[in-house]
Amino acid sequence: MTAGTRYICVDWGTSNLRIWLMEADGTVIAERRAAEGMQTLSREDYEPALQRHLTSLCEGGHAPVANPKIMVCGMAGARQGWLEAPYADLPAELENLSEKAIRVPNRLGADIRIMSGIARRDAARPDVMRGEETQLLGLAAASGKAAFTGTVVMPGTHSKWVEIADGRVTDFSTSMTGELFALLSANSILRHSIGGAKPGSDPMSDGFRRGLDRAIDRDIGLSRGLFALRADALLFDIAGDETADALSGFLIGREIMDTLGSRRPDKVTLVADEAIGGLYAAAFERLSIRAEPAQAGTLTQTGLLAAAKTIWPG
Repeated sequence: MTAGTRYICVDWGTSNLRIWLMEADGTVIAERRAAEGMQTLSREDYEPALQRHLTSLCEGGHAPVANPKIMVCGMAGARQGWLEAPYADLPAELENLSEKAIRVPNRLGADIRIMSGIARRDAARPDVMRGEETQLLGLAAASGKAAFTGTVVMPGTHSKWVEIADGRVTDFSTSMTGELFALLSANSILRHSIGGAKPGSDPMSDGFRRGLDRAIDRDIGLSRGLFALRADALLFDIAGDETADALSGFLIGREIMDTLGSRRPDKVTLVADEAIGGLYAAAFERLSIRAEPAQAGTLTQTGLLAAAKTIWPG
């Protein structure tokens, strides 16, 4: 690798932007974050926004990067984003994903590429991911195993469960767990019991444990279990914050039970931040499944850098 090679790596999501100026060895030279995501940007806004942040990255004595090499992942590649990046189909080789990255025409003198997502083109159970594929690439790169194998769980607004065999994504599924929590707590009858309270991150809280019990031990189903939370508040004077915790525990438990079915893997890799990761880890522990943690933000950086070095090897 040529000494001094630098890359600009960009995680451009629905709500936020994160951009890093990085050395080829992974050293982060400068970083910027902003609440400028697909929700607030039109297609024409992306290039000026990137230009502002490129200028900002060079503040503090950092020399401007000539003819910058910019690797982008996330919703910038969605149909409503900057430029749609077509999906790669299953099975998808992680180390080859960068080959499908699309080049973005621009007036910045930069070589800009956007990572493709991955699609499950099955009419019986279609599915898509965009952004998570870069974290998976980072996970494989960080493991040091091109032939990484395992079940990867990625909690979030739309949680992903991914099967990887020998470095190839063979299957995945999505659960709208985080979005369901937001909708149910704010717009269903449960809003009267929750009263605007936010769920905590303590997996030992009474509310979380009660919700998890119903989902895993009693397995009473999604619809009946949700109404039971309302009945709890009416009959046993359960506080709003405890009901919010119970809803969180119940939805996480249902996600896990519905996805696993009768399967019980020995372990899963849990790609999440510490707060939500702790809740999922507690749920997996109830099923005697070991959850090995991996930090989502770090993996995004690692995956973007791996893709950039494949496209621009120096």
